[in-house]
Amino acid sequence: GYQYEHLQPDPCQFHTNIKMARDSAPKPDLVTRDYTIHLSKRVHKQQFKKRAPRAVKEIKKFAEKAMGTKDVRIDTRLNKYVWSTGVKNPPTRVRVRLSRKRNEDEEADEKLYTLAQLVEVSSFKGLQTENVESA
Repeated sequence: GYQYEHLQPDPCQFHTNIKMARDSAPKPDLVTRDYTIHLSKRVHKQQFKKRAPRAVKEIKKFAEKAMGTKDVRIDTRLNKYVWSTGVKNPPTRVRVRLSRKRNEDEEADEKLYTLAQLVEVSSFKGLQTENVESA
């Protein structure tokens, strides 16, 4: 009918394919970076008993986006840090070292996985994302 005539195809949608091809360009294979993740904005308005679990999920989601691997593994020390203040009140921020590594398991779907580790810092002020030269 006539009420749908104003819905022209969105010109913005034509460019997404080009952009996605650019984003999924081959990244340097094995890389390690330090990120600060702002957890409190990611668990804002969450039900109390779901906050720490949500924070862990959000770290995984962040790592997936930053490193482009579906397989994200969270180090036990990082998990303990997120849970250290209880289920209701995860830490405001966390400094995370994300390392893209090769999967030793040959029959795995993905060649690479991301390992998320805790970096202990005294203050989060003025920290940038930094590349870490793996020794």
